[in-house]
Amino acid sequence: MANQLNVTVWNEFRHEKQNEAVRKVYPDGLHMAIGGSFDDRFNVSYATLDEPEHGLTEEKLANTDVLLWWGHSAHGDVQDEIVERVCRRVLEGMGLVVLHSGHFSKVFKKLMGTTCDLKWREAGEKERIWVVSPGHPIAEGIGEYFEIEHEEMYGEHFDIPEPDHLVFASWFQGGELFRSGCCFHRGQGKIFYFRPGHETYPTYYQEEVRRVISNAARWAAPTKREKPVYGNAQPLEPITNEG
Repeated sequence: MANQLNVTVWNEFRHEKQNEAVRKVYPDGLHMAIGGSFDDRFNVSYATLDEPEHGLTEEKLANTDVLLWWGHSAHGDVQDEIVERVCRRVLEGMGLVVLHSGHFSKVFKKLMGTTCDLKWREAGEKERIWVVSPGHPIAEGIGEYFEIEHEEMYGEHFDIPEPDHLVFASWFQGGELFRSGCCFHRGQGKIFYFRPGHETYPTYYQEEVRRVISNAARWAAPTKREKPVYGNAQPLEPITNEG
């Protein structure tokens, strides 16, 4: 199909191999479930931590319009060289959608420049996700709110820079609030952080979650324009040094 967006879904793919509870929910891996968010407007491929270069070769990233990132237990195993490579591509215009515990990834922390820390609780409680920017394209097709029956809690303070735009905010059954849908711009690239997605809950099969992920990938897609010109520049108009 012409004009498809090239989306790469990256996943550690460790929990599913080591934890029966996770494997039961995501037998083919979280990445495959996340990839189910996309229709034929997207060309979806996958990459995982234990592949050579974590599946993120120069060629792979050069052909990726939007990269989705799910990580949790093995952030430290991601090679710094690959982190630099991904961040460079984001600055050049590749979109990045960071999911759930990817907030603690080396990539997200480097691009944010903060600790990206937060409070958490795994109690299987209800999460109600409110749309706080109903006119934003990432909220397209989503009502005033939607609920996830069982999720891990993330609570404020979330140590990130002030988002350029806040699309979603979450309330949890235990009482906490959280900025759960945050947009950022870095260089020529667009970044969206989306909170839900604990590995032992079937969150990535839920229709609203998949809709948000698909919307986010379209929003984060590279802008079709010439690259900015940097460095020493010749004047556009004659310069006179009178007086």
